[in-house]
Amino acid sequence: MKFETQQKYLATFSFSSLTDIVLLLLIFFLLSSSFIIQPGIKVSLPRTQSAEVHSEKSIYITISRYGGIYLNDRESSLGRLGAELRRLLVSGEKQVIVIRADREVPLELAVNVMDIAKAAGGERFLIATRPVRE
Repeated sequence: MKFETQQKYLATFSFSSLTDIVLLLLIFFLLSSSFIIQPGIKVSLPRTQSAEVHSEKSIYITISRYGGIYLNDRESSLGRLGAELRRLLVSGEKQVIVIRADREVPLELAVNVMDIAKAAGGERFLIATRPVRE
């Protein structure tokens, strides 16, 4: 018994394989986008009634809830903070140092950071807050 194969060209295009590929790509992008780390440090600032907008060029020191210290969004430590601040304050102009501390940070840690900044040459300080309306 001999089987014969017939070679016929398909006149229609099957979209099922294309649909599978698009679905797999969609799932891949949805899963991989959830692992992208958002820039910046999440800090819950204390609230205030009299918040003002500050527009000068500033140096930002952020203290996270768990004690992490960041200088202009780059991770630092209490030991390195003074040297890094001296390097930034060399420019000669009186820059404002803005302390963005989470509201659950112990006051002692915030005061230690301010002492280090003052010893590094900082003269003008602000404490970042958020308005009550948020």
